[in-house]
Amino acid sequence: MKELLSGNEAIARGAFEANVWVATGYPGTPSSEVIYELSDKYKEINSEWSVNEKVALEIAIGSSLAGARSIVTMKHVGLNVAADPLMTLTYTGVNAGLLIYVADDPGMHSSQNEQDTRNYGEFAKIPLLEPSDSMEAKEFTKLGLEISEKFDTPVILRGVTRVAHSKTVVELATPKRKKPHYNYEKNKAKYVMMPLYAFPRHPFVIERFEKLKEYSNEFHKNSVEYRNLDIGIITHGYIYNYVKEVFPDASIFKVSLYPLPIERIKEFASKVKKLYVIEELDPFIEKELKVNGINCIGKEIIPTTGELSVDIIKKSFNIENKYNKINIDTLPKRPPVLCKGCGHIPVFEVLNELKVSVMGDIGCYTLGALPPYDAMDTTVCMGASVGMEIGFKKVEKLVGKKLPSVGVIGDSTFLHSGMTHLINAVYNKDPITLIILDNRITAMTGHQPNATTGLNNKFEKTDDMDLVELVKGLGVKRVVRANAYKKDELKKLIQQEINSNEVSVIIVDEICVIAEGYIKKFR
Repeated sequence: MKELLSGNEAIARGAFEANVWVATGYPGTPSSEVIYELSDKYKEINSEWSVNEKVALEIAIGSSLAGARSIVTMKHVGLNVAADPLMTLTYTGVNAGLLIYVADDPGMHSSQNEQDTRNYGEFAKIPLLEPSDSMEAKEFTKLGLEISEKFDTPVILRGVTRVAHSKTVVELATPKRKKPHYNYEKNKAKYVMMPLYAFPRHPFVIERFEKLKEYSNEFHKNSVEYRNLDIGIITHGYIYNYVKEVFPDASIFKVSLYPLPIERIKEFASKVKKLYVIEELDPFIEKELKVNGINCIGKEIIPTTGELSVDIIKKSFNIENKYNKINIDTLPKRPPVLCKGCGHIPVFEVLNELKVSVMGDIGCYTLGALPPYDAMDTTVCMGASVGMEIGFKKVEKLVGKKLPSVGVIGDSTFLHSGMTHLINAVYNKDPITLIILDNRITAMTGHQPNATTGLNNKFEKTDDMDLVELVKGLGVKRVVRANAYKKDELKKLIQQEINSNEVSVIIVDEICVIAEGYIKKFR
């Protein structure tokens, strides 16, 4: 049976076919649909939205150790959050298979950077699979879990926006579902990573990586297509499709598994007259080839930033584009805007009027930096608004002059990584003013429920988090809930709290206008 599936839908299907029983993740475009698909279509899998990526990975580590195949989903910047457990997980290894799906965002369609997750594979010395379409996304999910168990390692499945959201034909297999058996065995030397036990595990990691290099040379999805031997092209993942279109007669080596299959690439390179590397973002393949003495041309002509496309590749090789004559730079820009009626709007109108410095964060409200609001000064990463507001207040004390500023953070982002910063402010008596925009949903990534919604990922009713009580529990004495739409009162309140010289939190009550209907329906 065949279906037309997006890459994310295919990964969910692959997890089901591969007998996965636990799935965790934090919403992040372009990865979010995997957990949605699992919760909607494959309900026997225990899936959840975790409060952040670190928590998600640590839950999956536990379920893997207990004997259940597990998958974790996140976007590329989420892997930075999960890097702490990941870098030690590579030492401990796994029990049942553990796959980490990371979706990169070349071109930064909805991200604050365009880092290349392939670097994490080498950094952690673990295998990384990279599909080129939805069928491979499904199959690589299953292969990744097999490799995980074969080599006692976590495995990264790297997607990109175009694979995650493009639909191609997928052949479905009959799932072989079998309840996992609890088969954890105590083994301090393997799982307790204190120096006594961690030191001898490092050689294991090095030895395993060498075995993975040998395996990569045999891996059938690292494929070779010999045609015209005048030109040889090494490429990877989704970019393979573009290369095939631009160079239908060239010999092509497609990399699907890292570490790179260097011996096979050497053989390929020896048979072609001129070798090119066409890869998106970092010169990851190119650098490794040159270290191994393989001459090639790569980033001298291929851009290092932004998404690649057929047009960009043609331009890099001075190939005339006969079809697409549109210069996209001449098209009118259409920046994203806040929804009409959004509760963020009056907040940013007030902050603009008050002329305060606003430490921003990640969410729909990041749009408060743009006209007509012009009311957000910074955006770095999840939770940074609170830390940067603390930094402002420290300088305010040093210079002995009032520097009016606030931190602005969403409810989901606060739960993700803002709470520890707030505890830090209380502990060190830094008189910050923090505004939590409580719209009861993780809106920017597609309206996924979070702990303030009162619904889980399957839209089943659950306990909702009372942010006022939570913030008080963190030690904050000045906590007030405000109405976003009573602008005059809100303005007066913000000015009052900025002048209070205490740790102060304003929770702005503004349920998302898009999500309100179905939140109330399910609750």
